[in-house]
Amino acid sequence: MKEFNYVITDPQGIHARPAGELVKAVKPFASSIKLVKDGKEGDCRKIFGIMGLAVKKGDEVTVRIDGEDEDAAYEAVSKFMQENL
Repeated sequence: MKEFNYVITDPQGIHARPAGELVKAVKPFASSIKLVKDGKEGDCRKIFGIMGLAVKKGDEVTVRIDGEDEDAAYEAVSKFMQENL
């Protein structure tokens, strides 16, 4: 399992557009990819799982990746977060 923390810098936090883009970004990977905030976990393959966390600017989230292609998924999700959130 790999994980990393990230502080959201987008002024609107994670709203519908970036949540949808994150779902698209994780689609090619077989690994389980979860977003965690304040002990709550959201599946990055489900837009409502992500948006249900109500992540705002300045919030720290943890991304947990577990599976056979976790190294590639880690790189892709880390890059996505830095470029979009």
